[in-house]
Amino acid sequence: MASTGPPTPTAPTAPTGPAARRPARLLAAAAVLWAAAMALHAWVPNAGVNAGSLFQTLLPWTGLGVPVLLGLAAVRRSRIAAVAVLAPAVVWATLFGGALTDKRSGGGDLTVVSHNVNEGNTDPAGTARVLLGAGADVLALEELSDEAATVYSRELAAAYPHHAVIGGVGIWSRYPLADVKAVPIMPWTRALRATARTPHGPVAVYAVHLASVRVSAAAGFTTGRRNEAARELAAALRAEPAPRVVVLGDFNGTFQDGALAPVTSQLRSAQREAGDGLGFTWPAAFPVVRIDDVLVRGMTPRAAWTLPATGSDHLPVAATLSR
Repeated sequence: MASTGPPTPTAPTAPTGPAARRPARLLAAAAVLWAAAMALHAWVPNAGVNAGSLFQTLLPWTGLGVPVLLGLAAVRRSRIAAVAVLAPAVVWATLFGGALTDKRSGGGDLTVVSHNVNEGNTDPAGTARVLLGAGADVLALEELSDEAATVYSRELAAAYPHHAVIGGVGIWSRYPLADVKAVPIMPWTRALRATARTPHGPVAVYAVHLASVRVSAAAGFTTGRRNEAARELAAALRAEPAPRVVVLGDFNGTFQDGALAPVTSQLRSAQREAGDGLGFTWPAAFPVVRIDDVLVRGMTPRAAWTLPATGSDHLPVAATLSR
């Protein structure tokens, strides 16, 4: 009898049935849950570690989950997972698709700039030169040290004959300033209000620097002091009698952050209405969030943009407004 030799090994067969479909279903479920979290971001709770505020701060980056999920669906060769990925893609496009277009237009009769100049900035004179290049009518500067305020006052004096500095915030203006006062949002001065007497009528201008936030493994996203400052600022804005209001500053949070709703619900973001792109401002070396903004009431944003980097860790923001 001829020898048949050892049996030829057979290639393992791919699993079929429910076991094969389970990973695809899990991917599809993950895509749907991701879409739901994005769509319902305002409902993500803030209890404990303030996960809601952190999620809303990073909300524009949630779109990165789409190519990741799509790649996993391709690896699994799962049509159901690939179709499910359309859900977060559509939600992200609904939330931020409009921000990717250039909504800037001409016109406007007031140009404003806001900049957290960074107390540790070693070149305030150079920063002042960048700001001068914007040709703004009103500047709001935050995180001023006493020494830096003196430098800015000197460097900006020719273009901005009117200015007011209280604590760590200041306003420089081409037009006369009246009714200057500190806005008590914190135990030390982090907000200033003045009336700019523009040729087109008075405008209430606020320079604001809300309290900083911290992220740690133990405490999570700590925002309590910032949120309290936002509530105080919101109360001041509700009591503001001027029909035209511009709030410039570092809010240490994004317009989407529900914890800042007491302020943002009263105002409109120039970047969202008339900007080009998402307008991220921090950190300046590689901006990932927009925590500096130009917010308005009773005025129409015509254009909004960020300025070139300075010696600060924030980018300056600018906007042109009309009555």
